Amino acid sequence: MRFFLPILGLALLAGCAGGPPIDRSYTSVSQESRVRYVIVHYTEGDLARAFDVLTNGPVSSHYLISDRPAAIYQLVDENRRAYHAGESAWQKDAQLNASSIGIELVNPGYRDTPQGRVYFDYPQQQITLLIDLLRQIVARHRIDPARILGHSDIAPQRKVDPGPLFPWRRLADAGLIRWPDMAEVLRRQPAFEAQLPDIGWFQARLARHGYVLSSSGELDAATRRVLAAFQMKYRPARHDGEPDAETAALLDVLTSAPPGGR
Repeated sequence: MRFFLPILGLALLAGCAGGPPIDRSYTSVSQESRVRYVIVHYTEGDLARAFDVLTNGPVSSHYLISDRPAAIYQLVDENRRAYHAGESAWQKDAQLNASSIGIELVNPGYRDTPQGRVYFDYPQQQITLLIDLLRQIVARHRIDPARILGHSDIAPQRKVDPGPLFPWRRLADAGLIRWPDMAEVLRRQPAFEAQLPDIGWFQARLARHGYVLSSSGELDAATRRVLAAFQMKYRPARHDGEPDAETAALLDVLTSAPPGGR
């Protein structure tokens, strides 16, 4: 009897630790994944430094894709929050760590030289692995094409990654993101060359696209940074943050296209 009582007590504790019985035979149709965005970054360093930063400190990411050789590492479960976005916003959503999956690509970022800032390219195989991973994530969480973004999209005042050499067009060709109809851009561009809209128009269209910025009507530093982020993505050959006819045509096409269209 003396041995039986302790065993009975342990059994009761084990039952309590398991919690009450839950019936999971009913499922609501009114639900969706908490994951609504995928955010692409570069590491600004090599693989060893990326592992150290992303696993031993306050910064984290769901996935890390190395460069040479290319390989995918999962560092955080998709159902858990990773700390990769920081202060961030897109459309009406803010603090995107709670609703996004972060993907870091091993890439040095850029180097400032006497001739100007030099960015580093991405190996083909690294982008191929990224596209394959994105397809899986999109299938699992039904991510809208307008919500696969760069860090510079959601935090343009402080971030420039994944930079102007990131091949967004390859993601568009894979059907993962929206892309402007370039024939339509060329058709609309002459009208903007004849009469460039004022800064308020650019600010309104950038906000309609998804960027968060104030409608000051002035070409201030914040607006220049948002324009540069937009140009890095859709016209990487020139991303000086200056409003011009080509940028206006790109914005016009993207903000007048039906949601979810190419």
